[in-house]
Amino acid sequence: MVTDIQIWNKPLDVATCAGLVISPDSGGTDMFVGTVRNATKGRVVLRLEFEAYETMALSEMQKLAAAAAGLWPLHAVLMHHRVGVLLPGEIAVIIAVSAAHRDAAFAACRYLIDTLKETVPIWKKEVFADGEEWVSAHP
Repeated sequence: MVTDIQIWNKPLDVATCAGLVISPDSGGTDMFVGTVRNATKGRVVLRLEFEAYETMALSEMQKLAAAAAGLWPLHAVLMHHRVGVLLPGEIAVIIAVSAAHRDAAFAACRYLIDTLKETVPIWKKEVFADGEEWVSAHP
């Protein structure tokens, strides 16, 4: 299985990520692209600030990819996450998975983003026009 696990401080690119997981032997590719919303709970979001314990975050992301491969017959797993200051509309995270069949790709992609948010040490601060707050990683 091919894995590409990265934490970036520059913009993420959907086309590049898709090109890294799509292959002739994969009949199903699923991708989740998480972007910064311009509002949360009725409050205007000016920006998000992401911080990570990078060494541990990368290690945990590798463990997640291995766990997903143990649950589904995957061909490739890609997890790219941004850190730093992101404005509304910018991409914060891309999860891409390919497999022989779509069911495995869909299930693995959902598992990876949900588990990443729950377990990987990446923190998000929302900055609003009227204040700021650290957001729980749990959905």
